[in-house]
Amino acid sequence: MDGSNNSVRVGVVQAAPVIMDKSATVQKILVLAEDAAAKGAKIVLFPEAFIPAYPRGLSFGTVIGSRSPEGREDFFRYFDNSVTVPGKATEILGQTARKHGIYLVTGVIEREGGTLYCTILYFGPDGRLLGKHRKLKPTGSERIVWGEGDGSTLTVLDTPYGKMGGLICWENYMPLARTAIYNEGTVIYLAPTADSREEWQASMRHIALEGRCFVLSCNQYVSKDMYPEDLKYYSDLEGQPENICPGGSTIISPLGQYISEPVYNREETIIADLDLTLIPKSRFDFDVTGHYARADVFSLFVDRSERKSVVDLS
Repeated sequence: MDGSNNSVRVGVVQAAPVIMDKSATVQKILVLAEDAAAKGAKIVLFPEAFIPAYPRGLSFGTVIGSRSPEGREDFFRYFDNSVTVPGKATEILGQTARKHGIYLVTGVIEREGGTLYCTILYFGPDGRLLGKHRKLKPTGSERIVWGEGDGSTLTVLDTPYGKMGGLICWENYMPLARTAIYNEGTVIYLAPTADSREEWQASMRHIALEGRCFVLSCNQYVSKDMYPEDLKYYSDLEGQPENICPGGSTIISPLGQYISEPVYNREETIIADLDLTLIPKSRFDFDVTGHYARADVFSLFVDRSERKSVVDLS
């Protein structure tokens, strides 16, 4: 952390994508990022799977042992609106980051070959794509539509405000994954998610205390009427509340206290100033991978190699 940068203003964008519409969602990001930048935010975070949607309530026609033709059509629509990296969407997002001089971080569904990944993209103020992180373990039925990432994308970036990195949704319940992120010296910990439960708040406060870092937790706000009519036909939205994802985005200090209380049941960009001097102050009595670690008792080995299914040894 540069001593001349003792604070940074951040923006956590709780919003809905234009579901299953990549181009329209990218345009929505441009508008919301511009608004956050106009309010002075230097880091702007969007939710998990923001482009083209977190597919809540969609079964893609699957039961154990079979997939329906209609479900394959739904999957094709999801696939067709996903993001290639690099590609036109990343070019536009990078231009937006450069235009406003911000770190722009967003969740996307990334397409490589025939596989989709739940991914975070990090764009720098110069417009470059600085890194990406693929979700290591899709949760439950997410595994039907998303592949697994590997250790090569456990991304933590240097910024003028200190190290910035994080994990996606329920990866944050993986103690060893968290430890790998903490060990990089992370001071701004990003947690884009699709989890709006009260229990999630307890986890975010715990991570802030455990890692002695600022936690930015960002969720979508989505209601049933935001789903396209033809997609609803194949969805399982029956029995879901009207606001099927009510949000709960929040910002938490390194001592586990709310800087911004969770926001529910509306779209909102949370703006907050982070006092970066709280990092060393909070680590005075607890530094999880520093003076509070016991390397003589515990150790963690992290494989950061890229895993490929085919390796040409010729």
